[in-house]
Amino acid sequence: MAENEEIKFADGIIFKEPRQGAPDFVKGSLSFKVDEAIEWLKANAENGWCNVDLKVSKGGKAYASLNTWKPEPQGNNSAPWEN
Repeated sequence: MAENEEIKFADGIIFKEPRQGAPDFVKGSLSFKVDEAIEWLKANAENGWCNVDLKVSKGGKAYASLNTWKPEPQGNNSAPWEN
């Protein structure tokens, strides 16, 4: 994410770090406030998908945010033998 890009927190989706005593393979949990999450997902979907990153703030609080990364266009998409 670019420094000047605003974080879009995932409404209705809460990411929590593992509870104390959880096994090592548990990396965290997600809680969904269904109506709110569905509305946010629909509003942020692109081609039927919505990518969400699970992060931890500098202050140590876990959160979920919209992943807005897009690959760079590759220019000519034709096969080398078609040039």
